Amino acid sequence: MDRHSMDPILKIEELSMNFGGIQALSDIQTTVDRGEIRGIIGPNGAGKTTLFNVISRFYSPSRGRIFYEDKDLLKYKTNQIIGLGISRTFQKSELFHSLNVLENVIIGLHVHMKGLILKSCYHDHKTWSENKKIQARAREILRFLTLEDYEEAPAGTLPFGKQRLLEIGRALASNPQLLLLDEPAAGMTFAEKMKLIEIIQDTRRQLNLTILIVEHDMKLVMKVSDRLTVLGSGQILAEGRPAEIQSNPRVIEAYLGKRQR
Repeated sequence: MDRHSMDPILKIEELSMNFGGIQALSDIQTTVDRGEIRGIIGPNGAGKTTLFNVISRFYSPSRGRIFYEDKDLLKYKTNQIIGLGISRTFQKSELFHSLNVLENVIIGLHVHMKGLILKSCYHDHKTWSENKKIQARAREILRFLTLEDYEEAPAGTLPFGKQRLLEIGRALASNPQLLLLDEPAAGMTFAEKMKLIEIIQDTRRQLNLTILIVEHDMKLVMKVSDRLTVLGSGQILAEGRPAEIQSNPRVIEAYLGKRQR
């Protein structure tokens, strides 16, 4: 089913980003529909992570506008974005390696914790009950990611592929509507990548999320995405379904190098 032009959740209009004399993004204009898995691909330096950083408000663009569910994202600060329903992972691990796996997911639930962080110093019934609910939700997320057997393990001791899954779990803990995954398959084995594809598809289907995914693994992103946006030198080279992108002469020349099979 082609999800394009169904129900926009994200609109990007004439977005540009300059770093001194370097043009990282130039007149980016696109729409992402609710429930879509949108892959964002392009060579190193194409502007993919810069785009994520602008959407999540780590950067303020030089020009342009971004609307999330008709909210002007540029009016919000970085720490307010997660409360709107946007969550993300990062290229480099942002886990608390000395905390265990369950505690890392609990930290991701902080939006719903009403001031409680991990082990509260209060002992009234209301606080105890809320802590129980938080732990139960964190365990649900671990089961969803098949990480339940690692609950008590320090996050830093997990194999790298499972650390990447844990980062997704922590992002899911904030109950987002829009999930941004920045190179989630980096460092994963083939088997772990196949599992990641299932998890991304299940996340969309079971949690009704919209997912943007920046990824260099072309087979993975072609398989999991409904549509693709191809960036090159900070500009959109092409957009379309995976089959359209694979046969696009401009994309083949600028990025793929040869037709993917």
